[in-house]
Amino acid sequence: MNLDRLDIAWLVLIGLALATIALPPLMPRPLLGNALLLALAALKGRRIALDFMDLRAAPAHWRGLVSAWILIVLLLAWLASAVVGLI
Repeated sequence: MNLDRLDIAWLVLIGLALATIALPPLMPRPLLGNALLLALAALKGRRIALDFMDLRAAPAHWRGLVSAWILIVLLLAWLASAVVGLI
């Protein structure tokens, strides 16, 4: 069986989704758990953008813009969870 790039991306996304489900009960601190879950979400978002939106073949500035957008959204989500955790 010969797997192409999309098949591998699909399997990686399934693995990351299963890790997202399995990790929260194992995390001793909610803030660390949120950061780890958001890091997994960043990996999933980047994989989707590069492979399924076919940005691997796009110019570097488009890949950078999409990656920066993913990072900014996730950082804002983490900051919101940190503020809620501190209140």
